[in-house]
Amino acid sequence: MLPWVAALGSTLLMQSVASFLTQSVPVIAPLVTARAGLPPEAVGNLSALVAAGTALFLLLGGPLLTRLGPVRTLQWGAAVSAAAMLLLGLGSTPALVAASLLLGIGYGPSPPAGSRILAATAPPEHRTLIFSVKQAGAPLGGALAGLVTAPVAHAFGWMAGILVTVAVALLAALVIQPLKESLDAERDPRQSISLGTILQRQTWAAPVAALGLHPSLPPLTALAMSFAAVQGCLFTFSVTWLNLSHGLTLVQAGTAFASMQAAGVVARILLGWLADRTGRPVRNLLVQALAAAVVTLGFAWMPADTSLLAINLLAGAAGFLAASWNGIYLSEVARLAPPAQVAAATAGSTLFTFLGYLFAPAGFTLLVALSGNWVLPLTLVAAQLALVSLIVSVLLRSRPAGNPI
Repeated sequence: MLPWVAALGSTLLMQSVASFLTQSVPVIAPLVTARAGLPPEAVGNLSALVAAGTALFLLLGGPLLTRLGPVRTLQWGAAVSAAAMLLLGLGSTPALVAASLLLGIGYGPSPPAGSRILAATAPPEHRTLIFSVKQAGAPLGGALAGLVTAPVAHAFGWMAGILVTVAVALLAALVIQPLKESLDAERDPRQSISLGTILQRQTWAAPVAALGLHPSLPPLTALAMSFAAVQGCLFTFSVTWLNLSHGLTLVQAGTAFASMQAAGVVARILLGWLADRTGRPVRNLLVQALAAAVVTLGFAWMPADTSLLAINLLAGAAGFLAASWNGIYLSEVARLAPPAQVAAATAGSTLFTFLGYLFAPAGFTLLVALSGNWVLPLTLVAAQLALVSLIVSVLLRSRPAGNPI
């Protein structure tokens, strides 16, 4: 087997599983928040905590990745996520808060560890496609959350749905164990992972400083943050919004959620292939951002009596355009960064990207609470994507050298 095939298989599996666990939370959100006595829109705060946990790992997890290697770090993340889901099962508000934060920490290894593995093994002429296939695991995991977790929770209770996610996480960690020896060969067993080392300034400053490795990294990161805001809100609130405002059952809303995620799987692979063919991945992303803004507006403003088929089609269109940017973006970060700094650059850029996942759902929750309106926040989050894409286009075209457009 070619080295990059095994590398892609392992990173795709763990990306899918990490997403399956995190996206299972909004899928069962109506049941989870009701059990804790929280309003339905509180799922936005839970999603923000997941993003905060991921940002925390991206900021401080560098020594752990260096010490353990990417495969072992991915296994560690799966174990932490499984523990978080068990904690979620307690159902109290403090448990939901702690579980969401831990779930984000468990997701955190996926971007830098995956990029480190693929940057070292992917053939350059197919780099964007390979990164995009790996990132297709994110919506694939989300689709499985809609198709598996929602029906299981509906039929047997939400604790049963949680136990399914735990079993999947632990099984995946075992499956990639045979690849540890080859893919973790460059780990440094002498790297300290003491609390003092993790919290020292050098650790948390390194990912941020890595954005200065190339002048195009900051505007590319800004575009990713804007995309993340849209994707985060769509993934966090779609099930609850469709359930409350459009009268869909949990299973029907979960199916629409799965349509959104499944379309993202297809789009990540197709658009990654197209980016390799055109040789202008960032230009493709800028055009995609404008199209995603338009489709998200259409999804937000669909009439209350829209048919189930039309809802699924609109959800799929939103997922196709608004949830398929990640692989192209991560491939560009890996291309722009020096080979030895790929993990640091990915961690730094993804750290800021996850701020979009953090603040957008929290702001969405606040707007719903203040206005009682679910359409206004979706409209605003779509509009900011269109605006940011235009600004980033101007910034990148002004670069005298290394222009990625």
